[in-house]
Amino acid sequence: MTREIDLDAFVSAWADGGLVLDVREPDEYHVGHVPGALPVPLAKLPTWADAPTDRPVYVICASGNRSLIAADLMHARGVDARSVAGGTRGWARAGHPLATGPHPH
Repeated sequence: MTREIDLDAFVSAWADGGLVLDVREPDEYHVGHVPGALPVPLAKLPTWADAPTDRPVYVICASGNRSLIAADLMHARGVDARSVAGGTRGWARAGHPLATGPHPH
């Protein structure tokens, strides 16, 4: 069963340098993403080989639906994956910064 993290707890994890994985499509990611979030679209996640097993991974999408699916897939591979409730929309609505373009920062 996937663990879900609320936005307040995610803000703390992000501020502490937590690994954030954005599973939205590239066009969504380019428009605005959590600074530092790595782009790995959900469709490519099964072949993504860089998932760490030594620390939590915070998985985010637009609203929290795709990130739940992604976190379940990662959990099955032994990754401590946590879906971010509210997703990037919730992050932006709360007034947190967004980065744009194809790169994490």
